[in-house]
Amino acid sequence: MATTARYEHDADGAKFIPATQRPDGTWRKPRRIKDGYVPQEEVPLYESKGKQFKARQNTGLPVGLTPEIVAQAQKPKKNNGGVIQPIPGMLINVDKKKKKKKTGVDEAAEKLAKCEIQEPNFSNTSIAAHSSPTTDPGKRLKNLRKKLRDIETLEEKIKIGVVKNPDKDQKEKLSKKNDIIKDIELLENSSQ
Repeated sequence: MATTARYEHDADGAKFIPATQRPDGTWRKPRRIKDGYVPQEEVPLYESKGKQFKARQNTGLPVGLTPEIVAQAQKPKKNNGGVIQPIPGMLINVDKKKKKKKTGVDEAAEKLAKCEIQEPNFSNTSIAAHSSPTTDPGKRLKNLRKKLRDIETLEEKIKIGVVKNPDKDQKEKLSKKNDIIKDIELLENSSQ
């Protein structure tokens, strides 16, 4: 669509946009225009009353000032090298370095820089000590025996050669065998 619309008048006196050629060589039809039509590009952007009121409020001046005072207040003031004279004879220096306000991103970056990451220290303490006191000892014993069976089947698979290179989790499981046996003995002794 042509951005600069030239209107022409036909024999009846009605306005129309003449036919134009597209870049690919085809032609657009001439279009008739009704009286009072304003093209979309020329329609001013709508602003609600609230938005207009807020724009007037953001001038920093009191509402209801006369236009002359508003114009005078909006004129650029001469700056005497960072010195302001609110009262004649009184000098205030404004050239002090202002602190930058920190954005949320900067604050988060500073906090992250202060954070330290430490690896947890897992010692070979008994598993029963970590179990919750509300767990039923019978269920706990059953679970520990199941874990022991799993470890023993894994050991057999390693001996037979089904598992040639145990991965990290399997090695960890094998290392906990002694702790599980101790916990089973503790639970069996405490239940008797």
